[in-house]
Amino acid sequence: MEILAVSEGTKEDKASWTQFLRELKQRGLTGVQLFVSDKCLGLVENFAEFYPEAKWQRCVVHFYRNVWTAVPTGKVKEVAAMLKAIHAQEDAKAAKGKALQVVEKLRAMRLVRAAEMEIVEAGIDETLSYYAMPPEHWRLSGAACGPTTRWKRLMREIRR
Repeated sequence: MEILAVSEGTKEDKASWTQFLRELKQRGLTGVQLFVSDKCLGLVENFAEFYPEAKWQRCVVHFYRNVWTAVPTGKVKEVAAMLKAIHAQEDAKAAKGKALQVVEKLRAMRLVRAAEMEIVEAGIDETLSYYAMPPEHWRLSGAACGPTTRWKRLMREIRR
């Protein structure tokens, strides 16, 4: 992992992300293939203006946390295992198929809110963009929690 830029800001709005992305572009950053982030609308709405060839992926860890808000505490571990099984598939088609199975199982468990909303059923595609990358990049793309954990630790150090 390499840090390309750090910017202090009070908001993650479109204007802040425009300034950040413009600076990266002006410094010569090219060839960006994938943005991995939480569902920060300022970035999601904006990156294609500067990097139209890039795809966006919702951070899997943030996605899981959103699902868990709709799950009783006693069932979080079981649901976590189900979600991780989606992202452990060999390709995007298999992952989408597994996601459909998970949605049905969540409904059978009477966890309808977790199954629907913008959570699993509507949001799963946002977490599968890394499958468009070569398989050797999947581990680094944010599909696994390792890169996210390293990123979070780095951010704590910067804040400190």
